Amino acid sequence: MIILKDILYKVAIEVVKGSTEMSINKIEFDSRKIVENDVFVAIRGTVSNGHDFIEKAINLGAVAIVCDEIPSVVVTGITYIQVKDTNAALAFMSTNYYDNPSTKLKLVGITGTNGKTTIASLLYQLFKKAGYKVGLLSTVKIMVDDVEHKATHTTPDSLTINYYLNEMVEIGCEYCFMEVSSHGVHQKRTEGLEFAGGVFTNLSHDHLDYHETFAEYRDVKKSFFDHLPKSAFALTNIDDKNGLVMLQNTLAKKLTYALKSYAEYKAVILENQLGGLLLKINGNEVWVRLIGTFNAYNLLAIYGTAVELGIEPIEVLRLLSELESVSGRFQFIISTAKITAIVDYAHTPDALENVLKTIDDIRTKNEQLITVVGCGGDRDTTKRPIMANIATAMSDKVILTSDNPRSENPETIIAQMEAGVEPQNFKKSLSIVDRRQAIKTACQLANPNDIILIAGKGHETYQEIQGVRHDFDDMKIVKEYLEQLNK
Repeated sequence: MIILKDILYKVAIEVVKGSTEMSINKIEFDSRKIVENDVFVAIRGTVSNGHDFIEKAINLGAVAIVCDEIPSVVVTGITYIQVKDTNAALAFMSTNYYDNPSTKLKLVGITGTNGKTTIASLLYQLFKKAGYKVGLLSTVKIMVDDVEHKATHTTPDSLTINYYLNEMVEIGCEYCFMEVSSHGVHQKRTEGLEFAGGVFTNLSHDHLDYHETFAEYRDVKKSFFDHLPKSAFALTNIDDKNGLVMLQNTLAKKLTYALKSYAEYKAVILENQLGGLLLKINGNEVWVRLIGTFNAYNLLAIYGTAVELGIEPIEVLRLLSELESVSGRFQFIISTAKITAIVDYAHTPDALENVLKTIDDIRTKNEQLITVVGCGGDRDTTKRPIMANIATAMSDKVILTSDNPRSENPETIIAQMEAGVEPQNFKKSLSIVDRRQAIKTACQLANPNDIILIAGKGHETYQEIQGVRHDFDDMKIVKEYLEQLNK
């Protein structure tokens, strides 16, 4: 039996109307899921306001309402709890409801603009190979040891996080690796969680549709480290100019990693080929199957995290050599016509530039590089011309196309991208609204030994147009067209 007052521990309560001694069924913030004896938490979201659904929740059987403003008309027999912040309240209540699962395993959060999914997913893979039961909370999927669940957000809501952490604890998981987005931190989804460590990857232009300024975006990331306990570690990329900012106020053990600077965890790239990387990490050489400088940083963060969590350095190097690339992150195929197609999630200017630099490092320059790229709708519009500029400056041919247009007109998005193309690069670019046709055209333009980069969607297996998700997998589609060319 769960008593309401017991799950209110650490919640900043301002007013209580009614009794908190009642037993409750479960917590919900979606009024449609309410059943008899539930607690409804009214969240003010970006699309809808949970306070508008309080009456509906009561009619469906809610016995307690958590809100930041008590309705003018209250229902007899219903407990109303006014709190300072319903997002934070939901987080603490979720943690209490599931009996603080984050304290029963070692939870590591990875934050930054790029690299979160790769680092979290490869840490999961590495610790599984080391023989542990492990959890993963990522953009791509949620793993409860060997059981896979679909992911809907980079950082799920706090109720979902604690539900899956509890599932992990119940089957004996010792570790969980979790992507921590700026949205998740800002919306208090990580409140109440106890982290054993935090990792900072890098910071570049992204989410300025949500965060009004770059400084706000940076400071939200920093607040994750500010809240780490003294028992945790904070591992930061010191080659990024914002790396040290993350450590300024943390109580956690401060650690750094770098390719260019002095750091506790230091790597040098000895070889960079399409087949992989030869790295020297803290004086020891290791061959890995991942490609590019950005992956050298990711692998160094993974190495540092694994060592801090107690795995012997030599054993970590052995495990690094066995890791396989994450779906949609520099995933490539070579057709029988010797055309290389690379699919990557690069959807920010920095990520796109990193991928193009990586390709430039491993190509001979005797081949064409054809880039297919779009920008998502209902998201930061300021990065659109920048991404088109980078693509056309660093490729031989560029096809500007749709990504997930969502509710926007894709032609408008592409026009905003076209505005960033420098006059000397006009002849390199063409615009094709239909993404499938854009990929087909890239395949038709390619000759043997050429490279096609399809950027922006990576692991996604859908395209969202006017609120409808259509099946769409960049890798499947490019394979299909390359096979047609071979016939």
